[in-house]
Amino acid sequence: MHDLNDNTGIALENLRTLLTEQTEGQENRLPSERELALRFNVSRRALRAALDVLENEGLIWRRQGQGTFSGERRPDGNMLAQQIADFTNPIEVMDVRIEIEPALARMAAARATPALVEQLEKLALKAEQSTDIASWERWDSAFHSKIADASGNQLFIAIMGIIDEIRRNDAWQQFRTRVRSAGRNSLSVNQHNAILDAIRRFHPRDAEDAMRTHLMSLREAVIGEIGGAARTQIPAPQPVTTD
Repeated sequence: MHDLNDNTGIALENLRTLLTEQTEGQENRLPSERELALRFNVSRRALRAALDVLENEGLIWRRQGQGTFSGERRPDGNMLAQQIADFTNPIEVMDVRIEIEPALARMAAARATPALVEQLEKLALKAEQSTDIASWERWDSAFHSKIADASGNQLFIAIMGIIDEIRRNDAWQQFRTRVRSAGRNSLSVNQHNAILDAIRRFHPRDAEDAMRTHLMSLREAVIGEIGGAARTQIPAPQPVTTD
């Protein structure tokens, strides 16, 4: 009889095979845990351990009450996001991110666990190793989404899901491709590492500051792509001090 570790290995091998058979880049719902355990002839406990491994690697994700998914995460509320995308613009999106994400990074650092740090390390490395824009966008989004999830604030998480969906709009994707460059990505990698280091040290204020620095830098790149006129017409948002 197999022990738990053997069963987990069997489940992990079978799950990896299942993932390779699914369409890359699309959201795919996996069968239920019960069905997978029966299919692979392993215990539910072993299956969950294998699923945890894949989630830590960023290969699957879970949506409460709906199941486990592979591929790119599609946030709830995409219809609302598509409506908003028609009348907002990249600078407005960056301004909202600057107001929200530093707070999320602060909360994530306060609630960080070794498992979260490990997940963020893997996602940051995936982004760093990306060789094309599509791959970078996928892992960069996953990195920021994981920080939002770790905050534990469901309203903020929902808002970030809408923002992420807006950024997936075809016209927005074309603009984001123009903003990206080898130098821009290299800077973002360093800034991701600064955010990760602060979370790893359980230092909320440093995580907040590092995230704000990252997003302000991205905002400058967005304005630079739009044109110099925007730089003088659109003031940067000022951080709120909390003494």
